[in-house]
Formats: sequence, structure tokens, C-alpha cells
Amino acid sequence: MTRRDLLKTSAATTIAAPLASLAPASTMSSFLSILRNPDLVQAFDLDNNLVQVEIETKVELDHLRISYQGKGAARLHFRWRGDLSMMKRFLGDHWERSYADLQWQGESPNRPMPWYFMVSDLKSTHGYGVRTGAGAMCFWMADAEGISLWADIRSGGVPVELGGRTLHVADVVCREGKGESAFAATQAFCRQMSVSPRLPEQPLYGTNDWNYAYGNNNAELIAGVSGLISELATDANRPYSVIDEGWAMGPFENRFGHGPWEGNPKFGDMGAFAARLKGLGVRPGLWFRPLTPLPEHKDKWRLSRDHNYLDPTIPEVHEHVRTQMKKFVGWGYEMVKHDFSSWDFLGRWGMQMGPNPTQNGWRPADASKTTAEILTDLYKTIRAAAGDIRLIGCNTMGHLAVGTHELQRIGDDTSGRSWNRNRRMGVNTLAFRAAQHRSFFEVDPDIVSITKAVPWNLVEQWLQLVSQSGVALFVAIEPSVVEPKHREALKKAFALAAKQQTVGEPLDWMDTLCPRQWKLLGKKTEFHWMGESGAWPFSD
Repeated sequence: MTRRDLLKTSAATTIAAPLASLAPASTMSSFLSILRNPDLVQAFDLDNNLVQVEIETKVELDHLRISYQGKGAARLHFRWRGDLSMMKRFLGDHWERSYADLQWQGESPNRPMPWYFMVSDLKSTHGYGVRTGAGAMCFWMADAEGISLWADIRSGGVPVELGGRTLHVADVVCREGKGESAFAATQAFCRQMSVSPRLPEQPLYGTNDWNYAYGNNNAELIAGVSGLISELATDANRPYSVIDEGWAMGPFENRFGHGPWEGNPKFGDMGAFAARLKGLGVRPGLWFRPLTPLPEHKDKWRLSRDHNYLDPTIPEVHEHVRTQMKKFVGWGYEMVKHDFSSWDFLGRWGMQMGPNPTQNGWRPADASKTTAEILTDLYKTIRAAAGDIRLIGCNTMGHLAVGTHELQRIGDDTSGRSWNRNRRMGVNTLAFRAAQHRSFFEVDPDIVSITKAVPWNLVEQWLQLVSQSGVALFVAIEPSVVEPKHREALKKAFALAAKQQTVGEPLDWMDTLCPRQWKLLGKKTEFHWMGESGAWPFSD
């Protein structure tokens, strides 16, 4: 196999050169541009053997377009050689939600960084990534001698079967830092990567019952909290009340995460309840898990990897999802939070994926599209059926949901039971993904919980951070604990959350997973997250 067999380019092929000759052109900049043909292109099958396929890299005005034709390839590898020895810190993203582990690190050559990464010499911060909506599951690796892009072009766990069509793998982009803060550079690069984001005209905020009810909810409980939220939120931009897991028939029959997607006896007529919530002055929303089957669904609709889930490559499954979404809209709900689609399809949480979003060997019913295309198609089906109502993606691939979702859950669950989990999951994801806010979509760092189990002196700080960061604020309020101090703090928080604010900037994020120093509303603020006992080292 020769390089010519693997690579067809729109310009002359770049020949590998000694490392010294690939140093940054300007001695004043540490930036390595990758808007050129790669120095190495490889294709691998499922067993990591090299295969001969046709890959085209085309340098266009502001990006490098990558296309693929052929069969048998599972992963593509692109390598740009150059001197990154000046770089001191690297920041990667996650496949879907983050899991309390986002951080700036020193050089780590084997670290997969999904979708994009930032790199800093502590003077300037540069960005490298693929534009949103890629046709492959893409991750980056970087070291002192160059940059690698890996594109997973499997369909589920087998090589995609293109049938003669050309796959648009990804558009590669990069950005040279201009001496601004690392956070400002990350914001600018997120805007550069983002293709046609779907942004709401006004900020999204409100309440979600999960972190105090945990599925044990009912109409009266939701109505009571919704009335309180409505009273405390005085802006014309009204808050949402999102009914989480527990409203459908599945949970009532001890089948959590399942339909039938009709109101159970604790809720009754869901259309009537939506009207009731609107009468209380809130916008109704609800939770939905699209890829769990109903009892009547045929076996042939099930996923070969795990028959407990539906296969989103089957047209009838899309029709089922479309029917449910249209029903919710018809009931009068103005927001739907859909959940678990990444886990249900791929069988791994983002923190388990590493360089392999799913295991090898399993085939969806239709393998003519890549995993990235399959998920994107599912999001588009949900969007089309939703019409103009708002969508929150939870456990979805945010990089693929740009343009179809107004709001994205950016981290794993916060908690109404464990402060440690709020600090780990909430603060970390907000610090390291706030730059995506209104670049990709509105970001939701998850719920601020006011419950008996979490100390108010710590929750109050979390409420302040979220509300003053300009991102989406959703609260869970255990009714029996509400005191005047909570009402006053919530009223102030909602007044901020209802209007667009400057995105909060973590100031010490290069030195910690849990930033304490922030720039909020134009002022420096310091938080104290650890409480009296410090971190809890066991499961939370």
C-alpha cells in the first residue's frame, strides 16, 4: 500500500519532512496550522489492519474538507507533523455529557479529545477541531511532535456500508490565539466550529423535579412547586416547569425509563395538566426516552446489540418517535427533555468511550450510515416533530445536536442528595463548557437543588454561580424546606436568569478541576466549594 493509494488531494500531496522544517512559520507564534494536506493518512479495519480506500482532503478557504469512499474501513487517521513543544496545557472536550473530569493538562500523547481541543503556551491559546455536524465520530490527540485526528466511520460496531456514495467525514478548522484569555479564545473557537446553531430569542430557565422527587412525582407536587416558581419569577420571559421521569405509565408499573407515554393515575390527562401549568404562569415541559420500546413493538424494531432498546436505523422507529413527539406538542407542552439516546444506542457512557464510542462487531439493521449520521438523523426527526417547542438534549452528542436543539445538558447529573456530586459534576462542567453557551446552544449545567440533604450555604453559592453565569438555570425545590431566605435568593436568581447576561468566566480553570475564582457580571467573585469536611472520596 502506498500513500497514493490512500490519499487523493485537491492540491499537491504534502511530503513528510524533518520535524525542524515544520516549526511554526513565525517565531512570534506557537500556532501550527493544519489547514493543509496531512503528512500521513491511514485507514484501519476493525482489527486495526491497514486497508486501501479512497480518502480526499481538500483545502478550502477556511477549513479542510475530508471525504471518504470505499468499504471495510472502520477508522481513519490523519497526522500533521509539527513542533508543539512550546505548549504547556491541553484541554479536550467529551463525547456527550462531561463527568467531573474536564481539565487542562500537560502533554498526554495517548489522551483522546473528542470533537475539539484547545492548547496554550500560557501566552496564547489555539483551537483545533471539526465543525459541528460531522459525519464521523471524531477525536484528537496531540503531542510535542504533532497533531492527530481520528475519525470513527463505523455504523454501530461495523464498517459503514456506503454502497458507492461519498461520505463527508468532517470539516477541519483551527484558530490561532490572539493573546486573549484562554476562555475568550475557547469561546471564539466554539463560534467558529458551530454551524447554524438554533438559539432561543430569550434565555431558558425554570424548574425540574428530578433532584427532589427522583421519579416519585405527582400532579399536585408539580403544580405546587410550579406555582412557587411562577410567583418568584416576575419577568415577562416566563419560566418552564419540566416534569421529569415518573409521569408516564412505565414508572407507575415499575418500568422506569419506559412508556406507554400516557399520563399515569398520579397525573391523569397530560393535556389537561399542561393547561393547568400554563394557568399557573409557567411553560410546561416533560421528559421522554425515545429509544425504549413499548410492549407492542416488534422484535425486528429492536437493536441487535441489546433487544431492550429500539434501533434508530429502522424507519418505523423514527415514525414511533415522531408520533410521540407530536402527541406531546398536541398536549400543549412547550419543552421536551429527551434522554438516554447515546447510551441506548451505543451501550456506553461518555466516560467509558475513550477512543471507542461503542464495541466492535454489532450491526444496526441499516449500516449504510455512520454512527454520527444515525444519531444526527434521530435528532432531526425529534426536531421536525417538535415544531417550534424547545428541546433539551440529555445524554446526547452535543457536537451533533447543534442546529436541532436550543438547550443541551452539558454534564452528568447534579444531586439533591449529595453536595459532593454538585461540586464535582456541576462546577466542573460549567467551568469547562460555558464557552459553548450560545455558540453551540444554550448550556444547562444541570439542576440547583434546594433540599434537606444539601447544605444551603453551599447550594446558595451554586445558585449564584449559575444565575450570574448567563447560562440556563433550572432548580429543584423540596417544598417542605422553603424558607424566606430561599425565596429571596431564588427571586434574585430568576431575575438574572430571565435576561441574557455575559457568560461567566472561570479565572483559575487552568489550575484546578473545580474553579473557585470567576468573573461574573463584570466582577471577580471567589467561591468556597468544599464545606466543612472537604471532598468525599467514595461513590456519590
